[in-house]
Amino acid sequence: LRPASNAGIPDLYTSLVPAQVATLLDAADDTAVRAALQAYRAILVGGQALPEPLRERAADLGVRLVRTYGSTETSGGCVYDGVPLDTVGVRTVDGELRIAGPMLAEGYLGDGPLTARTFVRDEHGIRWYRTGDLGLVEDGVVRVHGRADNVIVSGGINISLDRVERIVRRIAGLHEAVVVGVEDERWGEASVIVAARGEVLRRSESEQLAHARDAVEDELGKHARPVRLIMVDEIEVLSSGKPDREAIRRMVADLH
Repeated sequence: LRPASNAGIPDLYTSLVPAQVATLLDAADDTAVRAALQAYRAILVGGQALPEPLRERAADLGVRLVRTYGSTETSGGCVYDGVPLDTVGVRTVDGELRIAGPMLAEGYLGDGPLTARTFVRDEHGIRWYRTGDLGLVEDGVVRVHGRADNVIVSGGINISLDRVERIVRRIAGLHEAVVVGVEDERWGEASVIVAARGEVLRRSESEQLAHARDAVEDELGKHARPVRLIMVDEIEVLSSGKPDREAIRRMVADLH
C-alpha cells in the first residue's frame, strides 16, 4: 500500500464502501473535497464489488483506491487488490473461497453448530473459514465472482446475479445499478436491473436495456440476460451504505 511514487504523501488511509466513494467523487469539483481525497495514500474500498468505472474516475482525479476483500470473521480486509496478506491463505473448494490465517475469529458466540459449519479443518489440521463466496485463485490473485447464495435458476441454468451486476455496472448510466432476481412465469426466475434516475443515460431506457442484455450475453450467455430495466428516484440503501437488496427485490416483485 506504499508505492514509491507516493513517497511524499503521509500515511493516511480511510475505508469506504463504493457508494460513499461515488458521492465524494461527485463532489470533487469542490477544491477542498478533492484535496481531502488526494491526501490519502490509499482509500480502502470494500463491502461490495468496486465498479471499474468508479476506480477510473478516482484515478483521473489522482485518488488511489484499493479494493479490499474480507469480512467480520477475518477481522476485516485481508486481501488487497486481489493479493492476500503475507499470513493469509486463500483457496477454493468446489468453487467456494476459503480463507486461513491468524486473523480468523474463534467462532460465533453461543452458536456451536454455525461455528462448526463455517470454520472447518483440512487434512493437515489447518483451520479455514468458508466465506460463502464463489471465486477462484489464479497465480496468487483472488478473484471474487459473487455470493454463492445470490444465484437464481432461470430455465434450469444457475445464474450468479453478482456476475450479471458487475457487467451491467460497466455501462455508462448504470454504474450504481443493482441486479435482483424475481419469479418469472416462463423461466422460473429472471434478473431485473434497477438504476437511479440521477445517472445520465446515453440512450433511451429500452436501448439501455438492450445494451445491457448484449453485454451480459457476450460474457455469460443468452440465459443470463436481464429481462427488464426499472428506473427509480434513488436506490434504497442500508445504514452501511450498501444497497438494501431485499427491499429492492420486494419493490421489483410488486412491479413485475
